Amino acid sequence: MSDKQKTIKSPISIAGTGLHTGNDVILTIKPAPVDHGYKFRRTDLYPEICIAADVDHVIDTSRGTSIEADGIRIDTIEHVLAALAGLEIDNVLIEMNQSETPILDGSSRLYVEMLLEAGIIEQDALKNYFELTSNVIYTNAEKKVELVAIPAKEFHVSVMIDYDSKVLPSQNATLNNIEQFKEEIAPCRTFVFLHELEYLLNNNLIKGGDLNNAIIFVNRVISKKELDHLAKIFRKPKMEVLKEGILNNLELKFPNEPARHKLLDVIGDLALVGMPIKAHIIATRPGHHSNVEFAKMIKDLIKKQKKAETVPVFDLNKPPLYDIIKIQKVLPHRPPFLLVDRILEMSDHHVIGIKNVTMNEPFFMGHFPGEPVMPGVLQIEAMAQIGGIFILSFVPDPQNYITYFLRIDNVRFRRKVVPGDTLVFVNKLVSPMRRGICHMQGTAYVGDKIVMEGELMAQIQKINTL
Repeated sequence: MSDKQKTIKSPISIAGTGLHTGNDVILTIKPAPVDHGYKFRRTDLYPEICIAADVDHVIDTSRGTSIEADGIRIDTIEHVLAALAGLEIDNVLIEMNQSETPILDGSSRLYVEMLLEAGIIEQDALKNYFELTSNVIYTNAEKKVELVAIPAKEFHVSVMIDYDSKVLPSQNATLNNIEQFKEEIAPCRTFVFLHELEYLLNNNLIKGGDLNNAIIFVNRVISKKELDHLAKIFRKPKMEVLKEGILNNLELKFPNEPARHKLLDVIGDLALVGMPIKAHIIATRPGHHSNVEFAKMIKDLIKKQKKAETVPVFDLNKPPLYDIIKIQKVLPHRPPFLLVDRILEMSDHHVIGIKNVTMNEPFFMGHFPGEPVMPGVLQIEAMAQIGGIFILSFVPDPQNYITYFLRIDNVRFRRKVVPGDTLVFVNKLVSPMRRGICHMQGTAYVGDKIVMEGELMAQIQKINTL
């Protein structure tokens, strides 16, 4: 696997028909900057809203994978996403003038060919992988479905399908190396059983379906009248099938082409996680619903990992940069309104400070005394005082300056702060300081949980100029 992010060299377009809508659509894939990911944009609507290909946006998996955001829907996205993930492309913008991607030949082959024609280039940023540390397991006992992700150094996929059918016996497919995707998986077409086809036709679906974009398995004897009816629907002079087999006796590209297509779908749906995965995926009887539920489990792990990475780690045994004596030499505040106990860490762009919350705090006498909770405004004040120490560290005589709020924005209180908690504040510069004005993003933790966050802007002034 490449360590650099990738995009395409130039835009490229392809025209086709949506499988279920039957609408003609032009799909254009454009280069995108690093960390952009996969985003869709409807060019037939105004304003042209971008929708991230994210598992959190999935709203339908009944006959393909569909996403929606801000009331804008994109349908049947799995084949184009599989092509992008299979070629290890990280960042593109996908524009469409209809709601559904073109089905083309029912595989990812033509998408792969157009992306290779556009050219794939490395970008000046490292690729972000998600590396599992333990197994992830999704099961649906009723449908005999199981998906397992096992930690591995690279991405592998193994798929088993079983429809209890003579015409489509149990099959397996394996992708040992993502570089095999282009030749071994991308050309494999979607498939359907005749009884499913009848349901879809009766429910006004697959308006864009024909025998060029799907394999249709016939698992019962079909009459001449039914064949003539299907020939009319698919605009063919005639239809034929062996006693049991494939409609029009279509030849498979691989003996296990259906299993390979299910593997393709797994790759496309897992692309909704938002980053490539280092894992061995073992899927038994997978489908779009199970794939998406599995992807949600992995996405939740990614969120937890990112959250854990932002939680400050500090050594309580290490002497603080500022103890309470030194803090009082910098800040003009005094108890009961001095709300900082220690400064643990400071650089030219961040500061970490502590407030120990005890039952002796005077505000607990009147603030829910039966169930004491630290007032949110005092949490903001504590965060601001820590920011004040940071900004005053840039002047040689901090005792001659005082800080004033200019603005407080986007404050959110996530959890209660109660006696016994140790509040850890992490304040980071949003923009460089200018003319004594400091704009910071602050986050407050108790343990590994975020309890409060917000943006603060303050200005320092000399005391004798007030």
